[in-house]
Amino acid sequence: MKLLTRDVPPRSAWALEQAGIHPLLARLYAARGVQSEVELDDGLNLLLPPSGLMGGQAAATLLADAMAAGLRLCIVADYDCDGATACAVAVRGLRMLGAQNVSYLVPDRVVDGYGLTPTIAQRVHAQGADVLITVDNGIASVEGVAEAQRLGLKVLVTDHHLPGSTLPTAEVIVNPNQPGCSFESKSIAGVGVMFYVLLALRAELRQRGVLDQTTQPKLDALLPLVALGTVADVVKLDANNRRLVAQGLKRVRAGALPPGMSALFRAAAREAAKATTFDFGFALGPRINAAGRLSDMTLGIECLLSDDAARADELARQLDTINRERRVIEGDMREMAMDIAESLFDEGDEPPPAICVFDPDFHEGVVGIVASRIKDKLHRPTFVFAASNAPGKEHELKGSGRSIPGFHLRDALDLVAKRAPGVLLRFGGHAMAAGCTVAEEHLDVFEETLNQVAAEWLDTATLQRRLDTDGPLPPEYLRVDMVDMLHREVWGQGFAAPLFCEEVDVVSQRLVGEKHLALKLKHQGQAIGGIWFGRTEPLPSRVKLAYRLDVDEWQGQKRVRFMVEAAEG
Repeated sequence: MKLLTRDVPPRSAWALEQAGIHPLLARLYAARGVQSEVELDDGLNLLLPPSGLMGGQAAATLLADAMAAGLRLCIVADYDCDGATACAVAVRGLRMLGAQNVSYLVPDRVVDGYGLTPTIAQRVHAQGADVLITVDNGIASVEGVAEAQRLGLKVLVTDHHLPGSTLPTAEVIVNPNQPGCSFESKSIAGVGVMFYVLLALRAELRQRGVLDQTTQPKLDALLPLVALGTVADVVKLDANNRRLVAQGLKRVRAGALPPGMSALFRAAAREAAKATTFDFGFALGPRINAAGRLSDMTLGIECLLSDDAARADELARQLDTINRERRVIEGDMREMAMDIAESLFDEGDEPPPAICVFDPDFHEGVVGIVASRIKDKLHRPTFVFAASNAPGKEHELKGSGRSIPGFHLRDALDLVAKRAPGVLLRFGGHAMAAGCTVAEEHLDVFEETLNQVAAEWLDTATLQRRLDTDGPLPPEYLRVDMVDMLHREVWGQGFAAPLFCEEVDVVSQRLVGEKHLALKLKHQGQAIGGIWFGRTEPLPSRVKLAYRLDVDEWQGQKRVRFMVEAAEG
């Protein structure tokens, strides 16, 4: 592991300090490319205007016409947190704006697969809908959209994923990544796209005289859901996404959040009044995602839609139980998968260029999480496969892959498909995460071909683990109030949370819970505690560590501690 220190442009840091930004925050922001305090202004008036989103006005017209005609609207959601929050935003928002008949349908990960399939279109039609609206999916659903239109449905696609070579023939597509769209925030999440469609619809209803400034609903009530979905989907937090998240966090901390989100905070034993992006990404998000992985995402969506506190609490407890089950399944599967992965090479040798793991007992719902864990440990592109449980697909394996910086996983699959025609039944994804389906009899060919591609593409520089840090932490900032200040800021993908790095003395170390390293350190002459979760190997007496700041509370006393993430060497 090589620990690198981010460059801090001195002029940017100075300008931020002069604008009244705390010196530590000024340094951190400058290292992340912020040049002026305007970029840190999270005012709603600075959000990109809906008019810049291609298809937004056409979507508003379609929906306003449908509402005026009393047509029935059906949302087709996705089974992750972004899809669940986007569905909740769509249902809540459309009802706030006057839609009388709004329902939703969410595919089952195992039975239906991803997106708007022809079968899903048939189910929507059978429910009596007139207009089908996708959220967080649909840009790749060429056949599903065609089937919906054949059945007489009007289709509005709202999505944020990269389109393929052929776009669906929907009446309207709203996706910042479609050809010709000039919307600056290409990283907006699916829930953000739907929120923007609602903003455009509200403006259209004002234009028609249906609403005015005094009667129009305040759509900012939906921002807690937008913030949750944006953080949980790990999209890049560009300036627009940061504003959406910051505005959502403000409302959550003020107690202005849906009962379902309040219930999820309680189920996770977190305080909404002190909410952080960490809570969205690691407490609430996983509990909603667990429903889509192991059960039915309808549970997660109903929790977010419920206005009954008791019902919301009941659903949140169910989601918490499912998440605990997910953790057990993931833990057992991770151990099995890691054993298989480590059996692919001899102790002391380098791992193969790519890792491919399968066991008949693996659970399809957690292959992605397990692939991520193996990738983190072995620093290799990794695919984990599970047998499909879909009817008639018993001989197919569904794989989820995670990659390392510098290795584009989706492009690698594309090359595998060209070199081994017929092996990949389906595939798709992005640079760092992708999925594919193969026949079980072709798994060996897939593994061999993927390893050939990885051997050609991976070089020494790519295989060197690197971690960007913020360098040393001045000792005067080792205070609880400073940690609280850092935690209140909006951090996430593409705008990394502070990670400090320097040499420290290890005074003592011991294992806790058999799998975590508890540390007593000396940092620039000051004694401080630390914890390294998941680490069992002892550290040398002096070592360069990368760490985050946390507050440990014991018997009413609050103390700063280091959450260690890496050691150089």
